[in-house]
Amino acid sequence: MLLEVYNPNFEKVRNELSKFAELVKSPEHIHTYLISSISIWNASASGVTLEEIISTIENYSKFDVPQNVIENIKTIYQRFGKIELIKGNSEDELLLDVKERNIELEILANPKLKKYLQLKDEQGKYRISLEVRGDLKVDFFNYNLPINDIAGYTPGQPLDINLRETTLEGKAFAPREYQKLASESFYQAGTNLGGHGTIVLPCGSGKTIIGIDVLAKVKMCTLILATSVASVHQWIREILDKTTITPDQIGEYTGDKKEIKPITVTTYQMLIYRKKQTDEFPHFGIFQAQDWGLIIYDEVHLLPAPVFKVTSGIQSKRRLGLTATLVREDGHEKDVFCLIGPKRFDTPWKVLEKQGWISEALCHEIKLPLPEGDMIDYLTSDQKSKFALSSQNSNKIEAVKDVLLKHQNQQVLIIGQYIEQLKTVAEELNVPLITGKTPNAEREELYAKFRTKEIRVLVVSKIANFSIDLPDASVLLQISGTYGSRQEEAQRLGRILRPKEENVSYFYTFTTKDSLEEDYAHKRQRFLTEQGYSYQIDYWEPRK
Repeated sequence: MLLEVYNPNFEKVRNELSKFAELVKSPEHIHTYLISSISIWNASASGVTLEEIISTIENYSKFDVPQNVIENIKTIYQRFGKIELIKGNSEDELLLDVKERNIELEILANPKLKKYLQLKDEQGKYRISLEVRGDLKVDFFNYNLPINDIAGYTPGQPLDINLRETTLEGKAFAPREYQKLASESFYQAGTNLGGHGTIVLPCGSGKTIIGIDVLAKVKMCTLILATSVASVHQWIREILDKTTITPDQIGEYTGDKKEIKPITVTTYQMLIYRKKQTDEFPHFGIFQAQDWGLIIYDEVHLLPAPVFKVTSGIQSKRRLGLTATLVREDGHEKDVFCLIGPKRFDTPWKVLEKQGWISEALCHEIKLPLPEGDMIDYLTSDQKSKFALSSQNSNKIEAVKDVLLKHQNQQVLIIGQYIEQLKTVAEELNVPLITGKTPNAEREELYAKFRTKEIRVLVVSKIANFSIDLPDASVLLQISGTYGSRQEEAQRLGRILRPKEENVSYFYTFTTKDSLEEDYAHKRQRFLTEQGYSYQIDYWEPRK
């Protein structure tokens, strides 16, 4: 579906479409929406009726809607809710209620699904063990049989937690209106209709605050999974600053500390660590270490496969996913839908920018030539080497220096993929470098100096792609990236989107023209272009 931006009904229709369709592209004039099985089932799970969907499409469509489109939507919508997972007669049992005989016959004819339908009770419902709750939902979804999971949750250990009205620094605090809407759409007044799902909002829009608001609503012991140790520390800082939780109630579970507290914050890397490929994951026990009432998955689009697996086994816990994009390069979006929960809230990047909640971003792609001395090596290399050679183009260092002259009084991050390249840049500019090998204490110290503007330029490896709290960063220079990762491009832009005084940020990506890197750069840029961002193309030539 194409939505005209300059139509008088644009705002109203956009709000209606967001309930049941995915915003795929939002450039300046026309926005593209996609209706899919997942988007329709997301809508149904959120309480949107079939009548609302059809009336929105028919009432606002510029042309007659083909009848087969309406019929397809009806068919997809009506499959949701026909299979419900409800509480059983005992604590270790669930019941699968298949409400239509035809669907039941369809399941029984499928060997991969029939294995779940072994024990039928006198009311005609199937007894299901707790252990297969996640696998069941994924397997059924793969055959277009969505399960409405309203079996509820184990209550978890209560935790007295409330939001502060003023932060520790004495600043007034209250979640923004869209943050309240997001947390309420997840919580659903504490009913079994809520309690599991994903919130999709741009980087810099305060997803951590939404997580904290949910914490204060649920009031249960909580496990938070983050992307890095820096992100763990950020969560702990924010929770202490904005809630009544005391330091002895919140713990860090990382390589440095192994604390299990009423609120425990750990990393995905910690959970999937093991000495050998054949070993068990020694830290998975953290999922059972407390009687958790809530698990928060920060940057849920990064969820590693082993954590998906363990999440499959803990479906009785409330689960909140936070992400800037549900784009997964491995195509596992459906697993997020099944195991974490349906999308509960989404707002376009440009809408929040217009409202001033995130910074306006001006994106530039700077194309530069490969040095003549490297051309023969490039032309005679295989694809992988061509990408590495063009990504590490030595001309980029001089081009970076030229761009830095334009932003002499701003806070600048320089980010890249190749450690040797980053070391060279840091040495040439005489500025600090943070990589995966930088000790956590040193990282924290450098980040702190950057926040206080004692350091103006910081070179960082891809460990800074996610969840680092550097609100004053207003310029980002991307000198190399991970092939065509749209997700990485979006996350890197997100490092500079926090609202600031002038509320304008600058994103530069350096690419070698007429090279393989240039091709990958255009794939990377696609997601941001679809969000309404445009790249100004600049050409740089070495001085003679």
